[in-house]
Amino acid sequence: MVLYWHYYEIYLGKMVGYSNELSRWVILKGFPNIQTIQYSDEGLKMKVKNVAVIGGAGFVGIELVRHILAHPGLRLVAATSDSEAGKPLTELYPALHGRTELVFIEHQAIDVMTNLDAVFLAVPHTAAMEMAPKLLVRGIYVFDLSADFRLKNAEVYEQWYGTKHTAPGLLSAAIYGLPEINRALLYQKFNDNKTGLSPMENPTLVACPGCYPTASVLAVAPALVAGFSVAEPIIINAISGVSGAGRAPRQGTQFCAVDENVNAYSVTSHRHTPEIAQALSWQAGRDVRVLFTPHLAPLKRGLLSTVSLRVKPGVTAAALESVYNVAYAAEPFVKMLPYSTMPRTASVAMTNNAQVGIAFCQETRTLVASCAIDNLGKGAASQAIQCANIIFGFHEASGLSAIPGLV
Repeated sequence: MVLYWHYYEIYLGKMVGYSNELSRWVILKGFPNIQTIQYSDEGLKMKVKNVAVIGGAGFVGIELVRHILAHPGLRLVAATSDSEAGKPLTELYPALHGRTELVFIEHQAIDVMTNLDAVFLAVPHTAAMEMAPKLLVRGIYVFDLSADFRLKNAEVYEQWYGTKHTAPGLLSAAIYGLPEINRALLYQKFNDNKTGLSPMENPTLVACPGCYPTASVLAVAPALVAGFSVAEPIIINAISGVSGAGRAPRQGTQFCAVDENVNAYSVTSHRHTPEIAQALSWQAGRDVRVLFTPHLAPLKRGLLSTVSLRVKPGVTAAALESVYNVAYAAEPFVKMLPYSTMPRTASVAMTNNAQVGIAFCQETRTLVASCAIDNLGKGAASQAIQCANIIFGFHEASGLSAIPGLV
């Protein structure tokens, strides 16, 4: 068995890196002092974490199940679904035969389980803000895939989601779980674990990003960090597969509605808009405005976000290419394509990978950056696993490539 030792030196500066099969050096943004984190990942010696998926019957929930079953450091002890309680997971998803004998249980059954280390919340918004506080006070790590803890401002949440936020005190403590821009905070939780702080003394809540924000931020973050942007709004056009709408049947996602058809929806009003603006503002170091238009395509899964950004005079295609190559050189899941090569959703389907391509229009001084991800993978479930891997000290890619896709 290969023993991986990872050495992370943290400076103020851009991310650069070197990697081979035994070691990887990464410089991360965001820490004022130089320090080194060293940890090992040897699957059989790491403490296995008992985890549950609340909302395990949905598309995102079953994707979580798929990755957890393949993970050497995570043990799936429960998957919940109020509507499917009592049914074996294999009845809904036959591809899991031979992988698990678990039966769906009701959500409330989690309340009496005493052996849980972590819970993944694959539930609708408003449900997570009710469940998360109860889990955190029990010392359980919470990875929330709903929108409830992504926005830092409760008033903004209430404006866009049309409901009162009942746990606003947790918003500032929630870590936005996009590792490529927030790895330092995730590793800080890993450091806290090493120093002996108990989960009850130092609760962990990770707010996993939405699918559209993930692709949109990865597409344009390097240019914003470099200070190249000059005008707003940032224009974002994105296309998603039908699985992004969830497992519950809806008139607009029936076969006859989506086959041979592409349409924009929720124009100027999509709820991911403030989340995208918030994350891009963090990268730019100032408030930015976005004009986001999502589209639905007749794809089962996959998401493509194309961002247009006006840049300052003097910025060249070569400068942009260099900034992007440096930013993503050490990332395990983000692949920077050759200049003017655009990503394809088929190339990242059923994975945690993201592909980014850029082109530059000199005449209008406009950067066009495109990012392809799997909406259920890097846009949801597998990204949550990536965050858990960092916090628990596992290899960052653990559990993210073994069982074929189920949706």
